[in-house]
Amino acid sequence: MTQKETAQQKREARMAAELARVQQMRDYETEAVRAAGGHGLICGIDEAGRGPLAGPVAAAAVILPEDLLLPYLNDSKKVTEKRREVLFTQIKEKALAWAVVMVPPERIDEINILQATYEAMRTAVGQLAVRPDVLVNDAVTIPGLDILQVPVIKGDAKCISIAAASILAKVTRDTYMKEMDRKYPAYGFAGHKGYGTKAHCQAILEYGPCPIHRRSFLGRILAGQHRGQSVSAVQRESEDTASGSCSPENAGSMHDGEEKNLLKKNTPSSRQETGRRGEEEAVRFLSKKGVKILERNFRDRNGEIDLIGEQDGVLLFIEVKYRGSQRFGTPEEAVTPEKQHNICRTALYYLHQTGRTAGTSVRFDVIALTDASIRWIRDAFSFTD
Repeated sequence: MTQKETAQQKREARMAAELARVQQMRDYETEAVRAAGGHGLICGIDEAGRGPLAGPVAAAAVILPEDLLLPYLNDSKKVTEKRREVLFTQIKEKALAWAVVMVPPERIDEINILQATYEAMRTAVGQLAVRPDVLVNDAVTIPGLDILQVPVIKGDAKCISIAAASILAKVTRDTYMKEMDRKYPAYGFAGHKGYGTKAHCQAILEYGPCPIHRRSFLGRILAGQHRGQSVSAVQRESEDTASGSCSPENAGSMHDGEEKNLLKKNTPSSRQETGRRGEEEAVRFLSKKGVKILERNFRDRNGEIDLIGEQDGVLLFIEVKYRGSQRFGTPEEAVTPEKQHNICRTALYYLHQTGRTAGTSVRFDVIALTDASIRWIRDAFSFTD
């Protein structure tokens, strides 16, 4: 056997293995649909662009012929850009029906990213030239559709139709972001496609957001406000505070000069107890101001947020700091840039856990307590990267 023949055999063996892998994806999909009681035309649904700071979210719906096996079809994230482009063309040519819909940033800001994704998916299904009998989705159930749905966790790597949808959605969105790169070259959209890379964040801080940025994803820090400043650096703009002496004429003013020595009485010796008493004072103070306390001492691996509240539709992440003296600095100076960063990470986790990641107005406040006063520093800092 010649070297050329050996190489040909290896190529054939690799192709056979690849077709077997794709057949396995089809078999998995068929079995999942059968187990759910479904039959008939299967439509794969997937999205691209839920996480970026800029650009639309895209959703694709695809109905493939039952006997179609496309070599190298896989989760779009596991396929090279060049291969995705080839598959994109093949899928559109061979599919029984397909549709891709993009929902713009302003709509994402209006209804939040999850609802915008559902909207894109519903619209894509509605635009299909052929009505499917079953939808196979990548781990979601789309509200508002009267078609049997089969959600599959990591479905873009398991089901052939979802993988095809993932290719269409990603290539369509990536192509759009490359076009936006030519329109807004300062941000580098062609490279990162709108995701929050360090270079992208730096560009936002330098130039401000452009029309395709998702305002609800940025936070004021990414719009260039108070970048890298300590809490005390923005205190003049954002604090709601008493004058410090808490003289009688301050009591009852818009800053509510709180009663003198409100923490001095029975001041506990332990740091933990001091913190607890400080939080109790903060809760009472904020409640009088109309703040609804949602969580206390919310924790994740990044750290802890003392209080989470809500007022007039704004979600408040509140750090409570007490200082008995100025020997080691003011309370607000204790909220260091590192502390701010950890609070922001924990806040993002809270938003994700409660389904409020996007479309939610948020603010980071500090309650600064001394033996003589309470100061409410509103908008003390913003999201840090």
